[in-house]
Amino acid sequence: MTEISMKQDVALGVTVPSRHARGRAARIGPTLDTILANHGYPPVIEQLLAEALVLTALLGSLLKDPGGQLTVQAQTEAGIVELLVCDYKGGELRGYVRHDPERLAEAGPHPTLFSLFGRGYLAITFDQPATNERYQGIVPLEGEGLAEAAQSYFAQSEQIPSIVRLAAKKDDSGWVAGGLMFQHLPEGEEGRDRLHTRLDHPEWPHVAVLVGSVKPEELLDRDLPLDDLVWRLLHEEEEVRTLAPVVLSKGCRCSPDYIASVISRFPPEERAEMAGEDGMIRVDCAFCATSFPIAAEAA
Repeated sequence: MTEISMKQDVALGVTVPSRHARGRAARIGPTLDTILANHGYPPVIEQLLAEALVLTALLGSLLKDPGGQLTVQAQTEAGIVELLVCDYKGGELRGYVRHDPERLAEAGPHPTLFSLFGRGYLAITFDQPATNERYQGIVPLEGEGLAEAAQSYFAQSEQIPSIVRLAAKKDDSGWVAGGLMFQHLPEGEEGRDRLHTRLDHPEWPHVAVLVGSVKPEELLDRDLPLDDLVWRLLHEEEEVRTLAPVVLSKGCRCSPDYIASVISRFPPEERAEMAGEDGMIRVDCAFCATSFPIAAEAA
């Protein structure tokens, strides 16, 4: 196994050919600290976003198009969390949460998924510009946590049996989040058309039991390489293949130059209306919690 697979901030692909199953394992550490650092979220919201980001890493690393983008969005009706958005592109992750601090304080230290989101939904969008394809699935946001909601997404939206496990914690070394996702492949090896899913899955229950036995502490163990974790779970199988690991990092695509180029498209009179008394237009990025001051006359 490569040295990269032993580090944090990676996603590792796995296939079990004899069981027609594929999977992903991911662990995020320093990148997670970097993403959360600017937001100042309460612990409950940090935990939620940490789990959502590792789920995004698991899903995004499935993309075969190098320019592809995966977006996970949870939106609610009458929930403490109003909006959660994470996305993945080329190994880069970003995310943010919009919530009601007063209602969160009233909910106690361990709110349920329902109390956080109320009647909400989970939308997962795959964009692949190389083939000009865009696919989105939307399911009710139900279950004990995001892992169950993701399993429901695959069961309802794609009719693919799946196991998803997520965990996150903060300790003396900072934040760490880990995740594992395995799926039964539709009709054949990797590359089968997902629209022709088998109605029975005789190989799947065995994989589901083995993978589902993973413990949160295993997902979060910084000293346990992902390939060792996978082997620990699937060592009974006759063949387990691992794919090249994907390095994960924080990536926000906002920049002063990009924002200035967008503002420059507005007529001068509109730019003047946007500007404050100091002549600066301030644009806030929710993903990186950064404000970009742009001179109205220079844009």
